[in-house]
Amino acid sequence: MRKKKKTEVYALGRHISLSADKARRVIDQIRGRSYEETLMILELMPYRACYPIFKLVYSAAANASYNMGSNEANLVISKAEVNEGTTVKKFKPRARGRSYPIKRPTCHITIGVKDISLHDKYGQIYSLKKPRWKNKYTTMVYHDMYSIGGVWDKK
Repeated sequence: MRKKKKTEVYALGRHISLSADKARRVIDQIRGRSYEETLMILELMPYRACYPIFKLVYSAAANASYNMGSNEANLVISKAEVNEGTTVKKFKPRARGRSYPIKRPTCHITIGVKDISLHDKYGQIYSLKKPRWKNKYTTMVYHDMYSIGGVWDKK
């Protein structure tokens, strides 16, 4: 039996006190991007979810360099998913002997990193994410409102 070489390394963050929807907003931006590009994106995004995701991406890259001996320039975020965790429930005392429930949602974040130098089909791809814009060239047209007349000549 031949042993396969491991090409993907994971970092798992569990019970992060953060809503899963707020974490997915950030995770969707980094899925499929290169490691260095991901770090720049996470440093510049203004969301609170960026810091724990940044730590997980950094940890996944450290796992890849330690376990597989891969270079950080060849790493690509191949898998990034967010699952809902347990909800911490507390009761806050209110007026007239009533109580008000407080729910703190948690989530589990999994970051998978793949070394593209081990795969021949990826070659020199820096990012697996396709750009959303198309290569259409637009021309700028300058309209001179004063020579045409326009709305200024009407009385």
